[in-house]
Amino acid sequence: MRNLLRYGYPLLMLVGVNGTIIALAGSGAPKLTLIGVVLVAIALSFTAERVIPYERAWNRSHDDASRDVAHVLVNESLMLASLAVIPLVAALRGPGSWWPHALPFWAQVLLAVLVADLGITVVHMASHRYGWLWRLHAVHHSVTRCYGLNGLMKHPLHQTLETIGGVAPLLILGMPVPVASALAAMVAVQLLLQHSNADYRVGPLRSVLALNEGHRFHHQREAGAGDVDFGLFTLLWDHLFGTYVLDRRRRFTSADLGMAAKPDYPTGYGAQLVVPFTAAGGCGEMGPLPRRTVRDRLQSAGRRSR
Repeated sequence: MRNLLRYGYPLLMLVGVNGTIIALAGSGAPKLTLIGVVLVAIALSFTAERVIPYERAWNRSHDDASRDVAHVLVNESLMLASLAVIPLVAALRGPGSWWPHALPFWAQVLLAVLVADLGITVVHMASHRYGWLWRLHAVHHSVTRCYGLNGLMKHPLHQTLETIGGVAPLLILGMPVPVASALAAMVAVQLLLQHSNADYRVGPLRSVLALNEGHRFHHQREAGAGDVDFGLFTLLWDHLFGTYVLDRRRRFTSADLGMAAKPDYPTGYGAQLVVPFTAAGGCGEMGPLPRRTVRDRLQSAGRRSR
């Protein structure tokens, strides 16, 4: 039964929930309906984390539950509010559009996912290289457990920058509002899966999709160790840039997560909004992400990258 749940849960989320989102958005359903689907996805995520947990301790609050809910409410609201910008951009762009309206709706959504995945990944990588971006992104890396709500545990300014990076090319192309609505809902579902504490399985797709098994490596606490597996939806760009890492034998606990350089990083919501703009918000000078660094690090630790 547990194996059935381990394989069935990601299938339900990736195909069932996302398929429902695409069908509803393509039929012109109200945005409140899509919000309802996302709420169902959150309920499924919490249920799976308790039935097939990866680390049972991560199902208990680390005095972070209320803070994480605040991050989710603010950042999800920002994501929904960004949909209102699309008609304004269309008006500024004027007549004409490069968007492939002739494609089936599902194919248009898939195109949006792939383009957004590249843009968000680039911003994400830059956030590990440039100090001023890292100050904002460090909020997300302060977590000491991985569970569904971690995905939207971000500084709202960084959330905005990632959204711009992913959506701006799509707006230039003339992405329709229904496609953007589907994309926004699917981002929320993906973040639930990517940070989930559920011990689920996806087989060989683990090397293609940016899910929790690989994303735990991104949250390693040692400086530089987490400069891997940046993708939101896929790991395609990580393969290309040489930042893909996955070792199925590696197990993580809270002792492996967070930021070793900032063990006393603020945990309250208000404090996390302010700390990037204080002297305590920096973590030293950031550097480039050379292709060989991650592989060499794993080899020196006696682990094998797959």
